[in-house]
Amino acid sequence: MEDNVRAKRIGYMVIAAAWLAVFCLFGYRATFSVLLGPMQESMNWTVSQTSLGYSLMMTIYAITAFFSGMIIDRYGTKPAYFLGAIFGALGFYITSYVHSYVAYLAAYSIFAGIGTGMLWVSSTVSVRKWYVGKAYATMWGLAFMGAPMAQVLLSLGAKQILVTMDWRIAMRVLALVVFVALIIATLIAKKNPEDYGFKPFGLEAAKDGQPKEEGHTWELGEAFKTYPIWGVILAFLTSMVAEFLIWTQVVMFWVNDIKLSLNTSTNLYVAIGIAGIFTMPLLGIVADKVVGLVNHEAKGRKIMLIFAPIVGVVACIVLMMSKYSLAFGVLACILFAIYWAIEPGGAAGYAGAIFGGKSLGKIWGFATLIVMGIGPAFGSFMGGYLFDVSGSYYNSVIFALCAFAASVIFAISLPLDLKAPKKVTKTDEAIAG
Repeated sequence: MEDNVRAKRIGYMVIAAAWLAVFCLFGYRATFSVLLGPMQESMNWTVSQTSLGYSLMMTIYAITAFFSGMIIDRYGTKPAYFLGAIFGALGFYITSYVHSYVAYLAAYSIFAGIGTGMLWVSSTVSVRKWYVGKAYATMWGLAFMGAPMAQVLLSLGAKQILVTMDWRIAMRVLALVVFVALIIATLIAKKNPEDYGFKPFGLEAAKDGQPKEEGHTWELGEAFKTYPIWGVILAFLTSMVAEFLIWTQVVMFWVNDIKLSLNTSTNLYVAIGIAGIFTMPLLGIVADKVVGLVNHEAKGRKIMLIFAPIVGVVACIVLMMSKYSLAFGVLACILFAIYWAIEPGGAAGYAGAIFGGKSLGKIWGFATLIVMGIGPAFGSFMGGYLFDVSGSYYNSVIFALCAFAASVIFAISLPLDLKAPKKVTKTDEAIAG
């Protein structure tokens, strides 16, 4: 009984640390859109020049994510969160002092890229290592709730600072927030359950489907010779292309095509975050209920990975109907929040269900390198490019709709099981000889 109580307490600390990590990670994304205008105006840069810093940051983020996965498989999340605290804070703080374009690109992309790259894989995989089966999505939903909280609190907080002060002060305040939050995450973070003599929560409930009792330790090259990892990468990647196109272009869609004011459009964008505060935990519970109903975790995660981009398709259709009523815009925000609550955690959950937890850090780290190295940049680029050639963001939204539809197709193709390759023993070699 005491061991169970201690295991639960440690598990809750893992969730709290992951919440803080996700809060800081998505705080970077949420605040950049607020700081973009003041930065480019005061430094006399173009919007595309200023946005390049974010694009380069995402590239370094993707590369760093791979290495963070290798760190947590061996040492747990403490080192990753600590490095995230140092580099994440420096990303804001050093950037606040730059006066040249080259210095801005170097400071923001390198420091922020390394800092944020230490947060995503570490938070998702740490939760997955502690919670599997019917326990995973509910707990990940609680941890992922840090993302919409950051979108609401940090974006509005930065906006309020900009009313009376400049973007440099806002960045210094954000540097302090990131540093304090991630130092707390470092202090309360825990290693993997086996380091304490525990097994993941929900393991018994997953006995009829993956993951089972941990057995095979997958090598990276071994895992990437199988279809399940490439299938979930393609499903996740196409959704990320659509998602980042929407996140970066939706405000200008409302302003340019629907003729709403910038203030109204910004408030609508914040509504996605507000809705996400509720959809994250609720959809986590729903996802775990689905796993329980089908009595097979990989199948349950696959169902949710099909459902999420379908919601994305519907959200794009409803978004384009904003021209008829503002209510459609609000409904689109809620639908995007529902999609957002399922897809990222669901993709990691499916990978964990197939490959187990022992090797998940490096496997999901490399998968994240591929997805985040391509998806955000390509989605954002296509959103702007299609507007440039057509003069309307409707074509951008249609492109996002098609990307969500492609994600549905890839999700449908995902297999439900994968047999680990048999290791050749000395006895096998003797018999073969």
